[in-house]
Amino acid sequence: MSSIGQRGTNQLDVRGYNERLLLQLVRRHGEMTKAEATRASGLSANATSVIFRKLEKSGLVLRGDRILGRIGQPSTPMRINPDAHKYVSLKIGRRSVELAVINFVGEIVSQRKESYSYPTPQNVMNFVGRMLTPVIRSAKTSRKKVTAMAVAMPFELWSWTDQFGVPKEKLQAWHDFDVAANLNKIVPWTIAVENDGTAACRAEQIFGEHSGKQDWIYFFVGTFIGGGVVLNGSVFPGRRGNAGGFGPMRVPDMAGGDRLVDHASLIVLERSLVSAGIDPENIYDEAADWTEFGEHLEHWLQRASKSLSYAVVSSLSIMDFDAVVIDGAIPQAVKDRLVAQVIEQLKVTDLQGVLFPAVEPGQIGRNARLIGAAGTLINQHYLLDQNTLMRV
Repeated sequence: MSSIGQRGTNQLDVRGYNERLLLQLVRRHGEMTKAEATRASGLSANATSVIFRKLEKSGLVLRGDRILGRIGQPSTPMRINPDAHKYVSLKIGRRSVELAVINFVGEIVSQRKESYSYPTPQNVMNFVGRMLTPVIRSAKTSRKKVTAMAVAMPFELWSWTDQFGVPKEKLQAWHDFDVAANLNKIVPWTIAVENDGTAACRAEQIFGEHSGKQDWIYFFVGTFIGGGVVLNGSVFPGRRGNAGGFGPMRVPDMAGGDRLVDHASLIVLERSLVSAGIDPENIYDEAADWTEFGEHLEHWLQRASKSLSYAVVSSLSIMDFDAVVIDGAIPQAVKDRLVAQVIEQLKVTDLQGVLFPAVEPGQIGRNARLIGAAGTLINQHYLLDQNTLMRV
């Protein structure tokens, strides 16, 4: 069993650090015995026992089934308690808004979604007002049992109007709209707001299996492409929360625009379908497999993979990333093809000065932004963040 690259201390004045360390180890491995956690953390057996008892008493972890048949005394593994906390997550997107209750292990307990042509503060707030009670009731919980709320959204919803095909004045209302302040008029919880690409990356980092990676980049293919950056095993949002906003990244030799957003976004596929008289509605249908899109899908995959390969090389020239993870609001089969084509494009791209990275599909998928919003709260209160620890 490998450690996560962090060691504990037996000093009592940093007990909170040690508790987060053990919680993070248990979350990463699924379950751990006291002996396994002691070896992985570097804590004393006594310190590990004390912390596990405290975490169990507080309801953050549960005891698993006793493990028999090994040398020595039977051991009991600990695992994360899914019901330790419930969070309300709101994802504000350019084509839809979603509200969900997420538990402590990143599972969607209940969910509501509404599509629109474009988002406005009014239609988003109306949606929350209508759906908040139903989504909480569907989760078989109550407002009092919800710990907090988080929002995942593009930080500049009023931008990219030319690509989106929406009059700029329609989205300008977002410029001075304080989402958290307005939500606090109708909900009783503290509210965290994170960039939607960063939130998706956080979902992948917390709830995906990436124990062998420390530094990697993450692309999320949505209506507009975005993403995030992981450094030292933790999501790095940047000082303004926009790290990994890959949309404006320049790509060379591409007809139709010189930015990644002009080629690797779903809005590009949507416009292609509309121009051919095909209803693009199924792009945003979770059950659709996109086979009906035929040559339009093939052309989009070619554009997206080529532009992504350029973006990968540009990113590698800045930071020696271990890997590239590509996810999105796209069917699994399409995601697998996109990843395969990015790898093929990299094979014929000039990589002088950089190393060929591991490229793989994301594990969370379409709901990454929604789940990642809750991940923001879990990260704040229960996980170690090496980037924060090192920052003065």
